[in-house]
Amino acid sequence: MSKEPFFYGIRHLSPAGAFYLREFLEERRPKLVLVEGPCDLGDELVHMQNPKARPPMAVLAYTMAVPVRTILYPFAVYSPEYQAVLWCGENKVPCRFMDLPTEVFLALPREAEAPEGEEDRLDVYRALDARTGEDGHETFWERTMEQAGTAQGYHAGANLFGENLRELTRERERDWAEIQLREAWMRRQIRTAVEEGVAPDDMVVVTGSYHVEGLKNWSQPPSREEEEALKALPRTEASHTLMPYSDYRLSSRSGYGAGNRAPAYYALVWEAFLRGQPMGTAYSYLSRIAAYLRESGTPVSSAGVIEAVRLALELARMRGGKIPALRDLRDAAVTCLGEGSLAAVSLAVADTEIGTGIGSLPEGMSRTSIQEDFYRQMRELKLEKYRDVSAQDLSLDLREKRSAASEKSAFLDLNRSFFLHRLRVLGVSFAQTQARCQDNATWAEQWVLRWTPEAEIELVESALKGDTILQACGVQMKEQAREAENMAGIAQVIEDAFFCGMAAAAVYATEELARRAVDTVSLEELARTAEKLSVVIRYGSIRRVDAAPLLPILDRIYYRACLLLPGACVCDDAASGSVSATLQQLNSVALAHDTLDQESLVSALWQVAGRDDLNTKLSGFAAAVLMERGLMGTEQLKLEVRRRLSPGTPADLGAGWFEGLAMKNRYALIARLSLWESLDNYLETLDDEEFKRALVFLRRAFADFTARERDEIAENLGELWNLNGQQVSEAVNVALDTQEAGMVENLEDFDFDF
Repeated sequence: MSKEPFFYGIRHLSPAGAFYLREFLEERRPKLVLVEGPCDLGDELVHMQNPKARPPMAVLAYTMAVPVRTILYPFAVYSPEYQAVLWCGENKVPCRFMDLPTEVFLALPREAEAPEGEEDRLDVYRALDARTGEDGHETFWERTMEQAGTAQGYHAGANLFGENLRELTRERERDWAEIQLREAWMRRQIRTAVEEGVAPDDMVVVTGSYHVEGLKNWSQPPSREEEEALKALPRTEASHTLMPYSDYRLSSRSGYGAGNRAPAYYALVWEAFLRGQPMGTAYSYLSRIAAYLRESGTPVSSAGVIEAVRLALELARMRGGKIPALRDLRDAAVTCLGEGSLAAVSLAVADTEIGTGIGSLPEGMSRTSIQEDFYRQMRELKLEKYRDVSAQDLSLDLREKRSAASEKSAFLDLNRSFFLHRLRVLGVSFAQTQARCQDNATWAEQWVLRWTPEAEIELVESALKGDTILQACGVQMKEQAREAENMAGIAQVIEDAFFCGMAAAAVYATEELARRAVDTVSLEELARTAEKLSVVIRYGSIRRVDAAPLLPILDRIYYRACLLLPGACVCDDAASGSVSATLQQLNSVALAHDTLDQESLVSALWQVAGRDDLNTKLSGFAAAVLMERGLMGTEQLKLEVRRRLSPGTPADLGAGWFEGLAMKNRYALIARLSLWESLDNYLETLDDEEFKRALVFLRRAFADFTARERDEIAENLGELWNLNGQQVSEAVNVALDTQEAGMVENLEDFDFDF
């Protein structure tokens, strides 16, 4: 036997590699297995070997300093590395990771742009695909390696493929310098193991096939340049944890560079290997497609599945294979089960190929500090019963329970709210808030709680920002405030800080907002910001938040918005909707805070209502707001109606003004008989063409009036025309129901000069 380690080249996420590697280890019975992976993750091996741990899983490594950098090492059940680790655990054989430590990986510089030559490896793949006639490298690998048929064939083929690929792309890889450092480090680990007394031929080295050639000269003493490069490796303080992972995140579609395009499909391949049934993958794949379609309401017969299996087998033979590959199976599914339409089976294909599986770890295993903090708070806040896969409703009353025996009990729901909002800000999907009821918006909240492994993943990823939920949430909001593109974004952070009960975050965001308040911004942005600040100021007491520092900022923003309001009303009809919403926001803010300068807004409203060079719809809306405030009386309204609805005013402008007026205070408008008399007189003065033009705007103005409101208007018209109000109402409703289509059709050929 050769006095050399056995280098077993594999491909990440390779079912055949995982299966044949286990067979080889069982036959070889090595005394040490070295696996490609960061050497400082050895403490996670025992967790990966736990029988209760279910892949997919991943080791997440992250820096301890901001800006946080991360690196992930995912494992599927069919990962050769994972199966090697499992075999070692089952057979009490030492196992080590041998690659650069994560503290080095995370400190290595990452190039923003790849230099010339980065595409060389992809070019090799494309040339290979072209020569083999396959539709991509995945299919080539599956047909050549996953279906190799023997352990010897897989091992020899994988090593040869890696050797040739390395030769074709040597020194042209974007990360070639890093590859050399990694291989030098791994060669050192092999030498270290030998120095510790492990015979080289008692050692199996599991690595990507690309690296096999780079590790074979392990026994040669390192050069001076190599030693100096290893000594000069940068390092940064890092931590790591093992966490559940998902099929989707394993897939290349999620952006994982070493992933495959069909994680769930390859799990079926793995199961077929375990059963010793090469055709089992085809049966499972097509059966699952059929089952999904049936559950979705699409009838699929057993005969259709049988025909699909036969077609897949024939396609494989035509393409030079012995058993169907994924390409063949998908084509067969589309043809036989989707009647030739990929769209008909696309969801079933995605479910069967990518999958929705999520891994799991036993409770207490390899938890980060933020996970420990989460579970502690779940216990303290009595939320443990909600850690369930079924969605459950939770109603919160944020008011102090004065009859409670302790302060903790008195504010239990409020502290629950703080906790759940912090999870929301961190993007942990455990808790989803529902729309507030208008009757109890200040003190009541509705939540839907549902625990999934995905939520655990999101929680673990939050460890990148802090050791506790409070700390991570603070970092998150600080980053959001710093990166916010506008004032409204910063105001959102302040609102989040208010909901989370985090005064420190609110102070930081408030300071940032104060700095930006002097910049030139749009009216819409000022209004949105003022509205969010208003919410915090009004309801701060119920969440025990001091909103006093926000008052001067709100005053400044509100005043600037009032100054900009008239100018913003110089716009077309398409933009009037957003401006009217902004006007309403400012009005609501002003009414909610008597400390604001009411005269500033009132003056702006009178300008908008009285000027003829502004959008008439907005002028009408401003008049409606003044009426609502009790500032425009009946006589003033009469004068404005006569001016706006006069024969000299273009029909579309007059009707547009009325449309804006009708957007508020409808019952007050309906009660003013003089308004309808003026409108009636105005319409009487219009000729046919002008009437058609005005009709477009008037119909739009009355479009969302209720039936009751239309009846009351009809009664007013009946009084003006000396007719029975009920008869007028019936006539109007009949016209709306039976003649609308014909009236619109007659208007289609009319030139509105739009």
